[in-house]
Amino acid sequence: MERDSFVANIAKDLGISPSQLAVRKARVVSEGNEQLFHLDQNTGVLTVKESLDREEICPQSDTCTLTFKIFFENPLQLIRGEVDVRDVNDNSPVFPEKEMVLEILESASPGSRFPLESAQDKDAGSNGLQNYSLWSDSHFSLALGTRKGGAKYAELVLERQLDREEQRELNLLLTATDGGSPPRSGTAQVRIVVLD
Repeated sequence: MERDSFVANIAKDLGISPSQLAVRKARVVSEGNEQLFHLDQNTGVLTVKESLDREEICPQSDTCTLTFKIFFENPLQLIRGEVDVRDVNDNSPVFPEKEMVLEILESASPGSRFPLESAQDKDAGSNGLQNYSLWSDSHFSLALGTRKGGAKYAELVLERQLDREEQRELNLLLTATDGGSPPRSGTAQVRIVVLD
């Protein structure tokens, strides 16, 4: 959300008139050091003070709940509130390096597996990394798996015997795709150096 975006109408939600907010000297207090919200005492509207970025506020978390308190001075009263920050698909999967180099002996047998570097996606849940795909020749296929904690990974699987004299290098394109709508993706080159 951008700065000054509408979050809620506190007066309406509490069932009081906006004038009561001013009379009772209502103000909003965010939990934590940073004040994320602003309460307009004339209208009862709660807005965000600065733009919100879920990945910054709640990194690597599927859920993100911000708590605040409405503080009334006269008479003294505290009311607790929560704002759930929902993820939007604003980040693409990114590989640590644009190119991965694998050295594979030409004597490697079909079925051999070679782990690939995983992509990272700051988005969470269904907007996070969901799949890998491979553009290659007929020598390799892709095996996908999920680690403890839900992180997805990919491995190259050798489908056909390599021959260094026939081809010293192979270039593949690995794509990581998230589950957003529309989906975002990131790519990395996979260079296979065939060893004698």
